[in-house]
Amino acid sequence: MKYKDILQNKEVKSLLKKGNDNLGMLGYTDHSEKHCAIVAKRAGMILKKFGYSEHEIELAEIAGALHDIGNAINRKNHGEYGAILAYSLLEKLDIPLTDRVIIVSAIGNHDESTGGAVDAVSAALILADKTDVRRNRVRNEEKSGFDKHDRVNYAVTNATVKVNVQKRSITLNLQIDEDICTMYEYFEIFLGRMMMCRKAAELLGAKFKLTANGSKVL
Repeated sequence: MKYKDILQNKEVKSLLKKGNDNLGMLGYTDHSEKHCAIVAKRAGMILKKFGYSEHEIELAEIAGALHDIGNAINRKNHGEYGAILAYSLLEKLDIPLTDRVIIVSAIGNHDESTGGAVDAVSAALILADKTDVRRNRVRNEEKSGFDKHDRVNYAVTNATVKVNVQKRSITLNLQIDEDICTMYEYFEIFLGRMMMCRKAAELLGAKFKLTANGSKVL
């Protein structure tokens, strides 16, 4: 089954919408179906670049599509809640047991507060999720009402992820408007996530790099 089919599932769409609505009320940035589609596609791209099998790529994409459904229950421990929901859902879709276990393990380990990369699928999911930094994830339309998370995301005017197979590197390139957010503020929010990316890349036999405004910072 393809991740695009998963995202069209009524139960998945309902869970993602409720989760995103909940987070909107709590002041979080966008965690919608769009975010999950970006994460799914990027997770698959990372594994494809490093020569993983089509099957592993597909599992990473499905994990990406489902990784935030746990927000429908609660933001705290959403990875674990999402894994439980995903297991039941994937069972209904007749996904083989061994595949279900890999997918839910990745979902349950994708949040930096409780998780970490445990295999290639989870590593790709973490890298794809934590590198989705973009201005249009900010929902607050009034700049005067921005919190630090809003400022950090809104300050990113361009973001690209580059995989260099020869150098075994994964690089997040950011252009940051420092009139909106200082580099200190960026790292205050994202340092934990970037270190999680570093460990995930290492599991794939690669290095994670971060550049901001053309300068290497990690």
